[in-house]
Amino acid sequence: MRRVTPALATAGLASLLAVAAFPAQAVPEHRSDSTASGTKAPYEPQQNPRTYQKAPAGFVPVFTENVSRHGSRAATDSEDGDLVLALAEKAGAANGLTAKGRAFGPKVRALQAAMSGVGYGDLSGRGKQELQSTATRLAQRLPGLFATIAKKDEKIDVVSSGQGRAVDSANIYAGTLAERDPELKPLIGATRTDVDLLYFHKAAGGKAYRDYLANDQRLATTLKAITDQPRTHSAARDVLKKLFRTSFVDTLSADDQVAAAQAVYNLYAIAPAMREESPGGKGWGLERFISKRDADWFGYLSDAEDFYEKGPGFADSDITYKMAGVLLDDFFEKVEAKRAGTSDLGAELRFTHAEEIIPLAALMGLPGSTQGATASKPYTYATNAWRGAAVAPLGSNIQWDVFRKGGTYLVRMLYNEKETAFKAGCEPVSKGSKFYDLDELERCFGRTAN
Repeated sequence: MRRVTPALATAGLASLLAVAAFPAQAVPEHRSDSTASGTKAPYEPQQNPRTYQKAPAGFVPVFTENVSRHGSRAATDSEDGDLVLALAEKAGAANGLTAKGRAFGPKVRALQAAMSGVGYGDLSGRGKQELQSTATRLAQRLPGLFATIAKKDEKIDVVSSGQGRAVDSANIYAGTLAERDPELKPLIGATRTDVDLLYFHKAAGGKAYRDYLANDQRLATTLKAITDQPRTHSAARDVLKKLFRTSFVDTLSADDQVAAAQAVYNLYAIAPAMREESPGGKGWGLERFISKRDADWFGYLSDAEDFYEKGPGFADSDITYKMAGVLLDDFFEKVEAKRAGTSDLGAELRFTHAEEIIPLAALMGLPGSTQGATASKPYTYATNAWRGAAVAPLGSNIQWDVFRKGGTYLVRMLYNEKETAFKAGCEPVSKGSKFYDLDELERCFGRTAN
């Protein structure tokens, strides 16, 4: 989550106008469907496999491909814990800690020690389990496909962004498939790196996007308008007053209060991803130190930042997700090569990050990622279905399974392992079906002349 900084606090008259224009009725209240963890939410499959539709008669699986976010991980650095512990030390010296504040410091130190042990930014025990379980379910869903891959000596291609946690996720996923069926092991290629495909936000194709993040005034003023609301400052004080005496909280500037409260929230949000490293594997208990109402608010602020910086964003612009076209193209190209008989692949497995999953979901029009924001209707939980925890939790994935009968190829999409319809305008093979003719998908996504 973006911290409140002097740079954010000095956006000038445009910021003041944006704050004034932000509609009071759009401020989200406490909602049962809001999620404190945002895109740090650990992964859970979204459908019981027993309820999947069967392929139409005569169709057999011939190919599968996915793109997966890495699994649950430690925080990328120690900044949040360091900030909170420094404040706790200062408050302790001034007799400014509450009873909860005295208990919070040891919890933070233990969590930081666990994250340091795992490696900042690296997969946690839970993350490794997520990848193993997801790979196991893939093999269980498509036993006939993997038997055919082994029989025909087809290949399984594994590719990652090249970042450590994505490489580790790829290796764990592929290794799980090999452990389940040793005949697959020689058919699984070594994990290769494709930065342009799976780290496009930092590659050449993301240049315009990076300029948007750095220089777009509308983005800066909108995020300031959302963050710098009375509710944020009230929530920040509520968070801090659980840990520090009011007299100590009052010594901090308003911006410092928000930054400190965000740090507390960030620790709370990452803790579930580190559950396996907690004492007894029972969790860290950080929910004691922040109310659900305040956690929901800071979760909303985190979601708002991701929405405008990576997701559907502004309704009149595709800058946040246009660059994901390279990944969508690759999905189509792999299926088209299979149909053309020019590919010996039985499976294509890709591993990446939220910065790629979120734009791809918006580009594809996946559930929750169909609505951009406007000046009159900015992003709020009350007016927009987008939630980071649903769109791109840790371990999130998009999968296409391909079925063939004669010269006809059908595609079924799973989004976080839930059968998911393609975007509006794409017609399935029959009403209510989750299977789509490849020719229809090519038409719907503008890959054919007609």
